[in-house]
Amino acid sequence: MFGISPLGWVHTLGSLPAIPLAFYMFARHGRIVPRSRPGAIYFVSMFIGAATVFLVAHQPVSNAIGVVTLILLLAGYGVGLTQRLGRAGVYIETICLTLTAFLLMVPTVSETLRRVPDGHPLVTDLKSPLLLGAQASLLLALIVGITAQVIYLRRQRAT
Repeated sequence: MFGISPLGWVHTLGSLPAIPLAFYMFARHGRIVPRSRPGAIYFVSMFIGAATVFLVAHQPVSNAIGVVTLILLLAGYGVGLTQRLGRAGVYIETICLTLTAFLLMVPTVSETLRRVPDGHPLVTDLKSPLLLGAQASLLLALIVGITAQVIYLRRQRAT
């Protein structure tokens, strides 16, 4: 179904919980909260997705996204374990983890548009206006989202 291999299903289903968890944490907390139950599940799910991309992806850009995602994920979760960064730590944590959600959504949207509906996908060309528009929308959401998060964190610190 959808031209996905068994290993591809492990990758897809392993990373799938990260999507609603990210939306939940963004809506509830304005950011991904690593030291929470949803944050822990998000970490595991993102790690599974990023680590298995090397086994299922065929384009070099996919491997690069996987490496960058793993680095940002580990940095985002690791920065809270040290006090050396002071106030900057929460900003680094927030930006790193928001970028992981963005790097999850770009290939998710692309692959969904290129596979659904099964047999007659909405997009057949990587230069399709629909795909490019969806990716541009994700980039715009990232820019607006990170800006809003930084403003919120600054205001939170001021009070």
